[in-house]
This record gives sequence, structure tokens and C-alpha cells, in this order.
Amino acid sequence: MKLLEDTIREKGIVKEGNVLKVDSFLNHQMDIKLFNEMGKEFKRLFADKEITKILTIEASGIGIACVAAQYFDVPVVFAKKAQSINIDGDVYSTSITSFTHKREYQVIVSKKYLLPEDKVLIIDDFLANGCALNGLTELVEDAGASVEGIGIAIEKGFQDGGRIIRDKGYDLHSLAIVESMDAATGEIKFSQEA
Repeated sequence: MKLLEDTIREKGIVKEGNVLKVDSFLNHQMDIKLFNEMGKEFKRLFADKEITKILTIEASGIGIACVAAQYFDVPVVFAKKAQSINIDGDVYSTSITSFTHKREYQVIVSKKYLLPEDKVLIIDDFLANGCALNGLTELVEDAGASVEGIGIAIEKGFQDGGRIIRDKGYDLHSLAIVESMDAATGEIKFSQEA
């Protein structure tokens, strides 16, 4: 998606350790016009799918998922990274390791909000090593629901996550695939596969 790639080039900051900082428009301050265009693109990419729910993980995926949900006219469910007194009843649970935060999280979704008849589109902001997506697909499968597709804003194509998820047979579309980035020069190259 050219608009997203252009925004990453203009406002993204490449840091040591393969970190792409996009907090000025994606995962801290949110550019809602950009999110709107991403939502439209996800709807175009998954137009042939019957989607009943969008699933994401807190926190950075929520904004993108909510904007996209308007185009699908479905609710958003987000996997929580901590049990709270607000969640009553049974939950689906799995553990994921965050590339960015370098820690493991136990994530949960109430069984009331993920049902066997659901046809789920998973949406998230980043795909690096695939751990979060593996966890989210596991939650959907534990519910007996089906993963109809996976939409990612930014994929780090030089890491294994995208290959791992695609090799499992999931319909994965990333709006921007970063092929390489250089912390010294700030240069970011994109794959034409996006």
C-alpha cells in the first residue's frame, strides 16, 4: 500500500536491533486518515470472505482493527494481556512472546466473545517473528472458529514470521513489507509482494 509505505519512509525511524519506530502515526499517536485507508484496503483484500469478527491483541492493533471493522460491519475482540476482574467466566488462553517488549505474555479472550461459528479476520500492526499471530490463531482454533484471513499493517519481511504463517496455509496480507532497513542511514526498502 503506497500511502503506508510513503508514511513509513517519511515518519518512520529505524533503530538498532531491527526496530522500526512508527509511534508518530501508528502505535502511539494514530493517523486516523491513514487508518481509514488501511481499513478500506483490508476490506478490498478480504472482500470474498465472510467475516463475523475481527480479532487483535492489545494494545497497538486495536485502533487499526476498530477502523477496519467499520468496513466489515462486525465487532472487534481483542486478546487481553492480563486477567482482570472485569472478565468473568471461562477464557481461551495462550502465551506469546513479544518481539518489541522481549517478554512473554499470557493472553486471554472470553469464551463469550469467540464462538465456534465465528469466521475471524485477525488484524495487527506488526508481524516480525510470528509469535503473536501464532497465539491468536491458536485462540481462534481453540474456540472451534475459523481464521478466514490475517491482515497486517507492517511486516518485517527479513524476519521469519510471514513465512511461518504463510507456510501454515493462512491467507495473510501485509499492507507494507519491509525488505530491509538500515539504522545507520535510516534507509527502508520495501518488498513488492505487499
